[in-house]
Amino acid sequence: MSEKESRPALPPLALRLARAARLRCPFCGGGPLLESWFRLRPRCPVCHVHTARAEDDLTLGGMMFNLVIAEGFLVLLLVGVMIATWPDVPWNLVQFGGVAMMVAAPFLLFPFSKATWMAFDLMLHPPTHEELAGGPLPGSKRAA
Repeated sequence: MSEKESRPALPPLALRLARAARLRCPFCGGGPLLESWFRLRPRCPVCHVHTARAEDDLTLGGMMFNLVIAEGFLVLLLVGVMIATWPDVPWNLVQFGGVAMMVAAPFLLFPFSKATWMAFDLMLHPPTHEELAGGPLPGSKRAA
């Protein structure tokens, strides 16, 4: 059996992202994925796909998505406030509210960014039938 045949079909990216936005498993839609606000379960409780697809990728990818999503959200919010209140923009609110959002948003969006990275990482490291049956990640030294 070739490697291509040994891998289950991957859901479309839009579906994986929608599942990640609900903090569900991007692969099967099952869950919940969270053990706590800052920790994902090691595996999906339904399909058994590993949440950390590669050793350090989940941390680095999650941080990257966290920064992009949080700061993008902040920019859209501040521009929206400026457009909605123009020409009398509350500059103190924009200045101090922006700083507060810059500090709070990464913490508030942390689990969403990890789940979003997992949705993308499934393309890079697709699960195998063995992994979905509860086995280890291919090429991993970790135990199941």
